[in-house]
Amino acid sequence: MLKEKRIVLGVTGGIAAYKAAEFVRLLVKQDARVHVVMTQNAQKFVTPLTFQTLSGNPVVTDPFAIIEETQIGHVALADLAELIVILPSSANIIGKIANGIADDFLSTMVMATKAPVLFAPSMNVNMWENSALQKNIKTLTERGYHFMEPGEGELACHWYGKGRLAELSDVLEKMEDILSPKDLKGKRILVTAGPTQESIDPVRFITNPSSGKMGYALAKVARRRGAEVVLVSGPTSLPVPRSDIQLISVKTAEEMRKAVFAHLKNCSVVIKAAAVSDYRPKEISRAKLKKTALSSSLELERTRDILKEIGEKKGKRILVGFAAETEDLIANAGKKLKEKNLDLIVVNDVTKPGAGFTSETNQVKFLYPSGEVKDLPLLSKEEVSQFILNEVVRLLNRRSRSIQSR
Repeated sequence: MLKEKRIVLGVTGGIAAYKAAEFVRLLVKQDARVHVVMTQNAQKFVTPLTFQTLSGNPVVTDPFAIIEETQIGHVALADLAELIVILPSSANIIGKIANGIADDFLSTMVMATKAPVLFAPSMNVNMWENSALQKNIKTLTERGYHFMEPGEGELACHWYGKGRLAELSDVLEKMEDILSPKDLKGKRILVTAGPTQESIDPVRFITNPSSGKMGYALAKVARRRGAEVVLVSGPTSLPVPRSDIQLISVKTAEEMRKAVFAHLKNCSVVIKAAAVSDYRPKEISRAKLKKTALSSSLELERTRDILKEIGEKKGKRILVGFAAETEDLIANAGKKLKEKNLDLIVVNDVTKPGAGFTSETNQVKFLYPSGEVKDLPLLSKEEVSQFILNEVVRLLNRRSRSIQSR
């Protein structure tokens, strides 16, 4: 979402200004086009040369700067910006913009822009709690400006409390949120992710290599696009994608089934990205089995087919499934699509480089009930999620139109 986006970063005076340099590096790594504006006080903490080197663009420090010979600087950048981020945001810049004061390049540019503006405050805890600052933040919030909540901990001034700059990863996620379309607002989406584990004895279990990355990416992107998201996840090492996603942790296939059906009623979309175990031991040993016992056969039984059961009861819901295959992708996925009553199935060849369970990327095909097949190139799992959710929106809109025409 940040690729090729024109981001203007405003840096104000504060010890956290050094973190703005790392923030520029992260933005550039995502192929964003970054322009930096520094206040006079910010230059006492970090030099403009640092930001120019990292961003690859000239840094604006002069209130009367002219850009491209004839363009008035603050107006040109105000028009160019798709998003303005002020990091760190001092109490001074918040107060100036809240009260319509435009006496330097940054405050003048913000006053002139139509782009969304995100503040990432950083300051002493007493300054943060000051009623004047809180009033200014409330004023700006009511006007549609966006704010990051500062973190709590030991501050540079050796006070303890709220005032630390928010984690840069959280700021990036907030930016993605601001720039994402809200075409899933009002929808409740259930996503399953990760593997399941079926115990053999207290120390051994049957599982698969699923990392949960695809399902977690889907949950995160769906929430960015306005959906209320329930994420039912098997055991993974991944952090919760966002604090405003409802995460339900499960272990076995039966636990996942119960969690899914406990939350299915109010969901308009179900995306089953989990790799659920097809089999489990018929009996679980209460004691650790010795090697001699393990050398004999292990009797298995089928787990219940969650996806098929949802398909039988889906009603007006959109149901998306996944198929991880190693051969005959279209034939195998097409059979699953029909048998499970899916609206869309996403299939990938897990033997291909970059398309396996633990990778950060995926290369998939979309199969539809009509027989249509759509190929996607190798993409990050977040990018694949965007394409999947684009299809979900299209299916929801088509279903809505069909209902209205009856």
